[in-house]
Amino acid sequence: MLEASGAWQDWQRAQCRAVLARRLPVAADDPPGEILDSWARCLQAGLDFDRPLPLVVIEDADLRRRHERAGRVRQLALIELESLMQQIAGSSFLLAFADADGVVLDRYADQRFVTSTAGAGIPAGSVWTEHAAGTNGLGTALACGRPVAVNGPEHFFGQFSHIACTAAPIRDADGVVVGALDASCCFDSRQRHTQALVQMAAAHIENVLLAEQRRQHWVLAIHPRPEFVGTLSAGLLAFDGDGRLSACNGRAAGLLSGLAVQRGTPFEQLFNEPFDRFIGRLRSDGGTRLRDAMNSVLAVACVQPAAPPALAAPAGAPAAVPVLPTRTATATLSPAVATDDGAVLQAQAMVAAAVRRRLPILIQGETGTGKELLARHAHAASGREGAFVPVNCGGMPAELFEAELFGYAGGAFTGARRQGQAGLLASADGGTLLLDEVGELPLPLQAALLRFLDDGLLRPVGGRQWRAVDVQVLAATHVDLEAAVAAGRFRADLLWRLNTVSVKLPPLRLRADLAAQAQRLLAELEPQARLTREAQRLLAAQPWPGNFRELRACLARALLTHPTGLIDAADLQPLLPARATPQAEGPSQLQRSATEVVLAEFRRSGSVSQTARSLRISRTTVYRHLREAGVSG
Repeated sequence: MLEASGAWQDWQRAQCRAVLARRLPVAADDPPGEILDSWARCLQAGLDFDRPLPLVVIEDADLRRRHERAGRVRQLALIELESLMQQIAGSSFLLAFADADGVVLDRYADQRFVTSTAGAGIPAGSVWTEHAAGTNGLGTALACGRPVAVNGPEHFFGQFSHIACTAAPIRDADGVVVGALDASCCFDSRQRHTQALVQMAAAHIENVLLAEQRRQHWVLAIHPRPEFVGTLSAGLLAFDGDGRLSACNGRAAGLLSGLAVQRGTPFEQLFNEPFDRFIGRLRSDGGTRLRDAMNSVLAVACVQPAAPPALAAPAGAPAAVPVLPTRTATATLSPAVATDDGAVLQAQAMVAAAVRRRLPILIQGETGTGKELLARHAHAASGREGAFVPVNCGGMPAELFEAELFGYAGGAFTGARRQGQAGLLASADGGTLLLDEVGELPLPLQAALLRFLDDGLLRPVGGRQWRAVDVQVLAATHVDLEAAVAAGRFRADLLWRLNTVSVKLPPLRLRADLAAQAQRLLAELEPQARLTREAQRLLAAQPWPGNFRELRACLARALLTHPTGLIDAADLQPLLPARATPQAEGPSQLQRSATEVVLAEFRRSGSVSQTARSLRISRTTVYRHLREAGVSG
């Protein structure tokens, strides 16, 4: 078919470029992938750029029926719209809630926007599906099932080119889209943080719906970082009394990528622990840690304990949802900090001297080489009394990261968020902030971070007051930031600022103390276990591309059959990856297949971020596969 051919896709992109060039010459480059996809759907539906359809507005009786049908979702949406309206009052915005059919059920508008041409064209009852109105915030978010921003000329119909809109779909506990939130303004007055506020409002509605619709089940919050368990970036999972998954939000599915995250999956298939034993631990200390089935450690907290059926609230009644607990795990310094390796000792001395002079530090090294441990060493050496706050720059959606880092002002959200949130920079006041995987920091936030590094002042999203904070900033990365600067993915001025002092940790395979580190890691897992000298020599001869993480996983597997005994080379040999023969050098077939999948999706979407979202992998992983394929991202 023509639609499936490369020629058809080329024609579509040519059409998009031509229309954008005609509307706004400076935006003649390709729009984001989701915009191209939306325009393609509009073209396939028979819409014409130059022949906009008349706006469809439903009858009042139909609108009333839809109000009733929306029920609890609409109640929650109205609360969020009211709070958001207070937050952005005076900035010429319109906020809207639409049902799953793209019909605007409610809207809150600033008077300046209402009296404008744009505001008059978005009444309650208007239909904003792509088939009815072309590419637009509400319609495109509902069509693709994820948040989108449609700015000015990116609208399919030129009559909406003066509007910028950002929208996010709302899903219930079963993952069904039940509505969408939208914020629209004049294109020239759009604000970058609005998209994050809309997505956070939608995420809050989804989390409340999940808890209410699974009020008889255990609802758990998970995140790799304990400091994020109490935030909207945490994943939520609901389990019934038999320990089977009954619901999860999108963040949970992303955090457990690669596992069978679907309704009915037993707890034991997702985590390395029986459900009953975990619930016992949860009852005893209220929050703990879990290892998923891929051996990754996750912080976990109980958002809602299972309610007995007799005590469950009646249908339609709002459930009492406790505030997500944020439990800060006590950091245990790994034996990997203790070392006899000269390069590591030099790095430790360098960062200790730098933090005493309050200089920014950039820690480089492959994944798993102990960059965070070195950062903790720097914090301890600084003598600062504040907290050590690690932040994974690739661990949450880019749209939410600004609010998590800088905080947000009160009044934007309901419940526990009415007082706002201080943000992670403020949490590190008097202490140390580690920006882990800083290479994944979105470009707009790189500018904001550079400003903070220059003056030490921060302003919460939506706030008006600046606040001075005293934070020692450390950054860590395993990517080549100079190459990222050359590719336009990282600001050169921010790199110059961060790498005032730069240290690089050697990979595990090059460390002089590899055998000793293996023995120390084993003792951390099981104090009574020991490695024979032959086992130590075998481990020292391995390449360990995953460094300490891979070594630790190997030792953990060995302990399954030797929980307290002596581990020999013969015990380890079956657990080690096969070494490539000279004829089999190069990536494995599995690696090549994965790279081909990533490359195909990247060519389809034209965006690293979109590829990562579609495949539910990190942007770092996308960049790695693109490098292996010889493609510039």
